[in-house]
Amino acid sequence: MKELKEKILKEGKNLGGGILMVNTFLNHQIDSHLMVIVGREIADRFWHYHPTKVLTAEISGIAPAVQAGVFLDAPVVFARRVKSITMPDEIYIRTVPSHTKGGTADLIVAADMISPQDRVLIVDDFLATGKTIEALASIVEEAGAELVGIGAVIEKSFEGGRERLTPLGVPIEALAIVEKMEGDQIVLR
Repeated sequence: MKELKEKILKEGKNLGGGILMVNTFLNHQIDSHLMVIVGREIADRFWHYHPTKVLTAEISGIAPAVQAGVFLDAPVVFARRVKSITMPDEIYIRTVPSHTKGGTADLIVAADMISPQDRVLIVDDFLATGKTIEALASIVEEAGAELVGIGAVIEKSFEGGRERLTPLGVPIEALAIVEKMEGDQIVLR
């Protein structure tokens, strides 16, 4: 993913404490052209698993997940942070630590959004510690659906998320892998 890697190196900023700021193209402002390329690449890597749903976390995972969903011709479900009044009573909820916000965050999915017949691909903006994706995977399991893969736009390999998720037994793909961040330097694999 040449375009993505160039963006990370040009516009990404190491804020320290393992935080990579990519606000100019992914987490605050979205580079729509880049997200189309990202979505196509994720879809290319997972189409042969025939996902019927794409699952992500609110909010930064939505843009890449929607684009992947377009190319996979699959609906996208995003786990909300707050239960809205339009949600049914039956929900799946997980609480995960939030590295960028401090504290914890809830991931809430209405039970009728994922069925046992679904083949679910999880797509998120970052794979860091893996705790958010692990929580999404446990929602898939509770729904009785099949997890078919995990796609991340950016992986921070030094945070151990891939190792945490490997026992899930599904393919894990990251479009760009950050090996380390020191001062102003971001080192990509």
